[in-house]
Amino acid sequence: MYVKSFRDLEVYKLAREVAKEIYLCTKEFPVSEKYSLTDQSRRSSRSVGAQIAEAWAKRRYEMHFISKLTDADAEQLETQHWIEVSLECQYLDSVKSDKLIKKCESIGKMIYKMIEKSSTFCK
Repeated sequence: MYVKSFRDLEVYKLAREVAKEIYLCTKEFPVSEKYSLTDQSRRSSRSVGAQIAEAWAKRRYEMHFISKLTDADAEQLETQHWIEVSLECQYLDSVKSDKLIKKCESIGKMIYKMIEKSSTFCK
């Protein structure tokens, strides 16, 4: 299938899914975490999809495309960090944490493949 929009990318769809799951999980976090762990987790997870969308807009310039994808990868890694902190604080159980980490790792692998094949996206 030919991709007409960033919305068609599986990596973008998965990033949106993770952001939604993080949002739902963090709704259960203590109020004392509202401006720290909750906010940080939501921001980094939402930024993954946003960076992928921005990368799509930068396809005219391959190095800009790669740069934005690199930013998206950094955000998914930050999200993994916050998931691990949430587990350590016992705000997430290990099953949910593992599931979210695996999805983030999948996003990272997809981003890496996009970077490797950047020229096919930037024709």
